Amino acid sequence: MGKRAATVEHSTQSNYEAVTVTHADLDLVVDFSAKTISGTAQLKYEVKRSGCDALILDTRDLAIQEVSVDGAACQFTLASPHKGSTRVRFATSPASTALQWLSPAQTAGGEHPYLFTQCQAIHARSLVPCQDTPGAKLTYAARVRVPEVMTALMSAVPVDEPGRTGQESGDGTRTFSFAQQVPIPSYLLALAVGQLESRELGPVSRVYSEPSMVAAGAYEFSETDAFLQAAASVAGPYVWGRYDLLLLPPSFPYGGMENPCLTFVTPTLLAGDRSLANVVAHEIAHSWTGNLVTNASWEHFWLNEGWTMWLERRILAKLYGEATYEFHASLGYLDLREAVETWGAGHDFTCLVPDLSGGIDPDDAFSTIPYEKGFYFLHYLQTLVGGPEVFEAFFKDYIKAFSFKTVTSDGFKAYFLDYFTDSTPGVGGIDWDLWFYQPGMPPNVNSYDASLAESAYALAQSWHTSDLMGLGTGSTAGPAKASTTDLDGWSASQKVAFLDKLGELRSMKPFTPATTRRMQELYHFDDSKNAELRRAWYSLCIKAGDLAILPQTLAFLSEQGRMKYLRPLYRALYAHPKSRQAALDTFAAHREMYHPIAAKMVATDLQMPAAV
Repeated sequence: MGKRAATVEHSTQSNYEAVTVTHADLDLVVDFSAKTISGTAQLKYEVKRSGCDALILDTRDLAIQEVSVDGAACQFTLASPHKGSTRVRFATSPASTALQWLSPAQTAGGEHPYLFTQCQAIHARSLVPCQDTPGAKLTYAARVRVPEVMTALMSAVPVDEPGRTGQESGDGTRTFSFAQQVPIPSYLLALAVGQLESRELGPVSRVYSEPSMVAAGAYEFSETDAFLQAAASVAGPYVWGRYDLLLLPPSFPYGGMENPCLTFVTPTLLAGDRSLANVVAHEIAHSWTGNLVTNASWEHFWLNEGWTMWLERRILAKLYGEATYEFHASLGYLDLREAVETWGAGHDFTCLVPDLSGGIDPDDAFSTIPYEKGFYFLHYLQTLVGGPEVFEAFFKDYIKAFSFKTVTSDGFKAYFLDYFTDSTPGVGGIDWDLWFYQPGMPPNVNSYDASLAESAYALAQSWHTSDLMGLGTGSTAGPAKASTTDLDGWSASQKVAFLDKLGELRSMKPFTPATTRRMQELYHFDDSKNAELRRAWYSLCIKAGDLAILPQTLAFLSEQGRMKYLRPLYRALYAHPKSRQAALDTFAAHREMYHPIAAKMVATDLQMPAAV
């Protein structure tokens, strides 16, 4: 497996390596009636390459109305000294993929509209003119004018006091001000506007949400400060000032988005028992791995997400013990196996470093591969060099070395090999090219302590083998000793582990409906309110052709828009002849509720046009 050519940033038209935008001052007006954001972006820049006489920015679905350089109007061309300032007057269009506009009926309160942005991976260019690449970082300040009944939040520290009242203008609007003094890539620009309240979570943290959900969010995310302290003990000082959470409406397409100072999270985390709060630990981890040290291009996304999975699990280990780290690592391996199976073992998108040349949208390559294959590689390295204590010391130095910077896979390799010399046993035998560029499952095998998963995996194996050996038929399908007490004392995560393991074991030979209905009789999974368990159970049933679960599945698809749940469930429905039309009809009915990114990806899964 040969090494690829030097990294080229394929996802931007900007000339960020020649001219770097270092700061943006944004003045924005949010117009809900027109579904547009208009305003100005004052961009400060530095020319890095002699002879360069142009600043090239990325835009998409933006109306550029006026451009000036150092105060003088220009014809969108630059010929300037090594430092300068460009002012762009612009407006978004209703088609902007960075924006989702929600009607009052699509919100929890039902009285006021709502707006939120999602700029990762390359959607910031449809919000503001910018160098839309993770390879360029800038600071920013912003003033945002919104209807006076609403609150604006951004991925920055509010200039106002935490009451978040903004400045009244006397014309039915108010203006909120923000400052982000730590350089960030454009994909971490974020804005949300809605009727919001907040509750304190800790010294630097609070949760914002619509009034009807804010108390539930405060309960569910009460461990936020403990997560922050555990992360800082591993990674070093937290540099962002605030760590707030915004609990979004159901159409948010991700579990969380690590917008600095203001993590966005999905309401599917509201399990009522904090069992899904590890997503918050993941987004907190991004404060170092991704936000502070950033992948230089989207081909090196594993450096963001693999490291973040590792740090998330180290946070959980600090709080709940090493067995928790190992348990979540073993569950991640199941997710990795499923992702490789979905893409196909030879698909380039299963490489740790995929090839995104040829106009490939990074969204199209998105999956759990960079998360779990990235983690798998880092855990392999951790085992190789002496375990968690040694690897944590390396990690802290790595963060210090690359803070406020970007890094490639080769840059990480060079730093690792400089830190752990060839005298470290095993280091000289790492086949970096196989890990980086070979598709499919990893070239080396990790082993995990499965003590917390043993009972779940053993029960899964029992159901699997009883079916294959013909020991159960009809109403007695399943293990002869299966009992309503099998899951007594289990956590929600152990129940998900049981179902995910069954999904892996039965990937080539689905159960019959008799078997899944027998499981329902014993375990009552149909009635679960835990989103992770619902995803795993519904998928197992659909693949079994168990249409008794169809009403619950379609309801789940209609009440939330998280891609982690939408895509596998829609794919499973579409793959089975008896449920294919239900998948198409449900998507058609709810497509407008989903975020544009999610709608595009599900449409692809259903072999439909990406746009309507």
